[in-house]
Parts: sequence; C-alpha cells; structure tokens
Amino acid sequence: MKLLLAGIVLILIVEANAQWYKFPVQAAQGSRHMYRAYTDMRNANWKDSDKYFHARGNADAASRGAGGRWAAEVISDTREWVQERTGHGAEDSAADQRANEHGRNGGNPNDYRPAGLPDNY
Repeated sequence: MKLLLAGIVLILIVEANAQWYKFPVQAAQGSRHMYRAYTDMRNANWKDSDKYFHARGNADAASRGAGGRWAAEVISDTREWVQERTGHGAEDSAADQRANEHGRNGGNPNDYRPAGLPDNY
C-alpha cells in the first residue's frame, strides 16, 4: 500500500511540473500563428518578405510554449520538404529554414523585414 501511495504522489508531482496537459492547446495556438503568418504573407504579396514571415510565424508560435514550438517545427519542416520535392531550390529552402530557426530560437523577425513592408505586418 505504501508503494502504491508513493507511486501516486510521484505521478502527481511529475504531472504538475510537466504540465503536459497544456501541450495540445499550445500546439493549436502555435498552428494558428503559423497560419496567420502564411495568410499575411499571401495578402502582403511583398517582394523579399518571405523570410520575414517565416521568422515571424515561428517566433509567434514558439512564444506559446513547448507545444507551439513543436507545431512551428513540424509545419515548417513539412512545408520545406514539400517545396523541395516540387522543384523549389534547395538554397531557398535552406534560407527559409534559417529564418524559421531564427524565429523559433527567440530571434527578432524584424531582422528579416524588407524595406517598405506596410506596418500592419
């Protein structure tokens, strides 16, 4: 009985510290941030703004926590994998991935902001 009680207490302590229950919510919020960055990029239709929106989407998603960071990584990696397979250049994909990682690692997306991009983005 003591062993069972100790096991339950240990599980409760680990669960409280890990906050695993927040991960799916954070992932969903991060996915929304990625989608918003994508739609903003499409709406802006601004030359050389691609890297900025990559960095911004990843930074916003990662700011949601571990789940958001995971969602940003999965979405970014999948998008780049598909683009490489559909004939987009490997160099462009590598540059996109650098911008993605920059945003996910807490870098300022404005480092990639092109001149003249409207302020609402």
